[in-house]
Amino acid sequence: MPTEFQVFLASETDATALAERLSDVLSAGDTVLLSGPVGAGKSHLARGIIRHKLAQVGLVEDIPSPTFTLVQTYEAGALEIWHADLYRLTSVDEIEELGLFDAFDTAVCLVEWPDRLGDGLPDRRLELALDLPKSGDGRDLRCTAFGDWPGLHDPLQRQDAL
Repeated sequence: MPTEFQVFLASETDATALAERLSDVLSAGDTVLLSGPVGAGKSHLARGIIRHKLAQVGLVEDIPSPTFTLVQTYEAGALEIWHADLYRLTSVDEIEELGLFDAFDTAVCLVEWPDRLGDGLPDRRLELALDLPKSGDGRDLRCTAFGDWPGLHDPLQRQDAL
Protein backbone atom coordinates (compact mmCIF):
# COMPACT_ATOMS: atom_id res chain seq x y z
CA MET A 1 0.00 0.00 0.00
CA PRO A 2 1.55 3.33 -1.02
CA THR A 3 2.09 6.14 1.45
CA GLU A 4 0.92 9.55 0.27
CA PHE A 5 1.30 13.05 1.67
CA GLN A 6 1.37 16.61 0.39
CA VAL A 7 3.81 19.47 0.87
CA PHE A 8 3.55 23.10 -0.20
CA LEU A 9 6.79 24.59 -1.53
CA ALA A 10 6.48 28.35 -1.15
CA SER A 11 9.68 29.19 -3.06
CA GLU A 12 12.60 27.81 -5.07
CA THR A 13 14.58 27.88 -1.83
CA ASP A 14 12.02 25.52 -0.27
CA ALA A 15 12.21 23.23 -3.31
CA THR A 16 16.01 23.17 -3.14
CA ALA A 17 15.92 22.38 0.59
CA LEU A 18 13.52 19.50 -0.04
CA ALA A 19 15.72 18.19 -2.87
CA GLU A 20 18.75 18.22 -0.57
CA ARG A 21 16.91 16.35 2.20
CA LEU A 22 15.65 13.82 -0.32
CA SER A 23 19.15 13.44 -1.75
CA ASP A 24 20.40 12.47 1.71
CA VAL A 25 18.15 9.38 1.80
CA LEU A 26 18.56 8.18 -1.80
CA SER A 27 20.83 5.27 -2.64
CA ALA A 28 21.42 2.80 -5.47
CA GLY A 29 18.17 1.22 -6.61
CA ASP A 30 16.01 4.23 -5.70
CA THR A 31 13.81 5.75 -8.38
CA VAL A 32 12.16 9.16 -8.18
CA LEU A 33 9.47 9.91 -10.76
CA LEU A 34 8.81 13.63 -11.35
CA SER A 35 5.58 14.69 -13.00
CA GLY A 36 3.72 17.92 -13.55
CA PRO A 37 3.14 20.51 -16.24
CA VAL A 38 5.94 22.29 -18.09
CA GLY A 39 7.50 24.84 -15.76
CA ALA A 40 6.32 23.19 -12.53
CA GLY A 41 9.85 22.56 -11.25
CA LYS A 42 10.63 18.94 -12.13
CA SER A 43 14.11 19.77 -13.43
CA HIS A 44 14.78 22.10 -10.49
CA LEU A 45 14.14 19.26 -8.03
CA ALA A 46 16.19 16.78 -10.05
CA ARG A 47 19.12 19.19 -10.34
CA GLY A 48 18.97 19.92 -6.62
CA ILE A 49 19.15 16.20 -5.81
CA ILE A 50 22.07 15.67 -8.21
CA ARG A 51 23.97 18.78 -7.11
CA HIS A 52 23.69 17.74 -3.45
CA LYS A 53 24.77 14.13 -4.13
CA LEU A 54 27.80 15.36 -6.07
CA ALA A 55 28.70 17.89 -3.37
CA GLN A 56 28.72 15.09 -0.78
CA VAL A 57 31.74 13.60 -2.59
CA GLY A 58 33.38 16.97 -3.29
CA LEU A 59 32.24 17.36 -6.90
CA VAL A 60 30.76 20.35 -8.68
CA GLU A 61 29.43 19.81 -12.21
CA ASP A 62 27.22 21.57 -14.69
CA ILE A 63 23.85 19.80 -14.66
CA PRO A 64 22.18 20.37 -18.03
CA SER A 65 18.65 19.36 -18.82
CA PRO A 66 18.43 15.94 -20.50
CA THR A 67 15.63 17.17 -22.76
CA PHE A 68 17.65 16.60 -25.94
CA THR A 69 20.11 13.93 -24.76
CA LEU A 70 17.26 12.03 -23.03
CA VAL A 71 19.59 10.82 -20.26
CA GLN A 72 22.44 12.44 -18.35
CA THR A 73 24.50 10.30 -15.98
CA TYR A 74 26.70 11.34 -13.09
CA GLU A 75 29.15 9.56 -10.82
CA ALA A 76 28.97 10.53 -7.15
CA GLY A 77 31.79 8.35 -5.89
CA ALA A 78 30.63 4.76 -6.35
CA LEU A 79 27.02 5.89 -6.84
CA GLU A 80 25.69 6.30 -10.36
CA ILE A 81 22.89 8.83 -10.91
CA TRP A 82 20.66 8.82 -13.99
CA HIS A 83 18.56 11.87 -14.88
CA ALA A 84 16.11 11.08 -17.68
CA ASP A 85 13.64 13.32 -19.48
CA LEU A 86 11.22 11.12 -21.40
CA TYR A 87 9.08 13.94 -22.83
CA ARG A 88 10.13 13.37 -26.46
CA LEU A 89 9.76 9.58 -26.39
CA THR A 90 6.77 7.90 -27.96
CA SER A 91 7.38 4.22 -27.22
CA VAL A 92 8.44 2.06 -24.29
CA ASP A 93 10.83 0.36 -26.74
CA GLU A 94 12.81 3.60 -26.91
CA ILE A 95 13.16 3.57 -23.12
CA GLU A 96 14.42 -0.01 -23.22
CA GLU A 97 17.12 1.06 -25.70
CA LEU A 98 18.33 3.74 -23.24
CA GLY A 99 19.02 1.09 -20.59
CA LEU A 100 16.86 2.92 -18.06
CA PHE A 101 14.98 -0.18 -16.90
CA ASP A 102 18.30 -1.83 -15.93
CA ALA A 103 19.44 1.35 -14.18
CA PHE A 104 16.42 1.18 -11.87
CA ASP A 105 18.18 -1.68 -10.04
CA THR A 106 21.68 -0.21 -9.80
CA ALA A 107 21.53 3.59 -9.79
CA VAL A 108 19.61 6.51 -8.35
CA CYS A 109 17.19 7.30 -11.18
CA LEU A 110 15.38 10.62 -11.54
CA VAL A 111 12.78 10.42 -14.29
CA GLU A 112 10.83 13.35 -15.69
CA TRP A 113 7.64 12.59 -17.63
CA PRO A 114 7.29 9.08 -16.13
CA ASP A 115 3.95 8.52 -17.86
CA ARG A 116 6.09 7.45 -20.86
CA LEU A 117 7.21 4.39 -18.87
CA GLY A 118 3.83 2.73 -19.36
CA ASP A 119 3.75 -0.49 -17.34
CA GLY A 120 7.51 -0.24 -16.73
CA LEU A 121 7.22 1.51 -13.37
CA PRO A 122 9.58 0.06 -10.77
CA ASP A 123 7.82 -1.46 -7.74
CA ARG A 124 9.88 0.65 -5.33
CA ARG A 125 9.56 4.27 -6.34
CA LEU A 126 8.81 7.73 -5.08
CA GLU A 127 6.40 9.71 -7.23
CA LEU A 128 6.64 13.49 -6.90
CA ALA A 129 3.75 15.25 -8.64
CA LEU A 130 4.18 19.02 -8.85
CA ASP A 131 1.28 21.34 -9.53
CA LEU A 132 0.92 25.08 -9.97
CA PRO A 133 -1.57 26.45 -7.44
CA LYS A 134 -4.29 28.79 -8.64
CA SER A 135 -2.61 31.68 -6.83
CA GLY A 136 0.43 31.16 -9.08
CA ASP A 137 2.80 31.27 -6.11
CA GLY A 138 4.84 28.30 -4.95
CA ARG A 139 4.18 24.70 -5.86
CA ASP A 140 1.92 21.99 -4.51
CA LEU A 141 3.79 18.70 -4.24
CA ARG A 142 2.07 15.35 -3.80
CA CYS A 143 4.46 12.60 -2.71
CA THR A 144 3.52 8.95 -3.13
CA ALA A 145 5.96 6.31 -1.91
CA PHE A 146 5.66 2.74 -3.21
CA GLY A 147 7.68 0.09 -1.38
CA ASP A 148 9.90 0.54 1.63
CA TRP A 149 11.42 4.02 2.04
CA PRO A 150 12.94 4.07 5.55
CA GLY A 151 13.82 7.54 6.79
CA LEU A 152 12.05 9.24 3.92
CA HIS A 153 8.66 10.26 5.23
CA ASP A 154 9.58 12.43 8.22
CA PRO A 155 12.06 14.69 6.39
CA LEU A 156 9.62 15.35 3.56
CA GLN A 157 6.46 15.72 5.64
CA ARG A 158 7.79 18.29 8.05
CA GLN A 159 7.11 21.66 6.47
CA ASP A 160 8.76 23.35 9.44
CA ALA A 161 12.02 21.70 8.33
CA LEU A 162 12.03 23.68 5.09
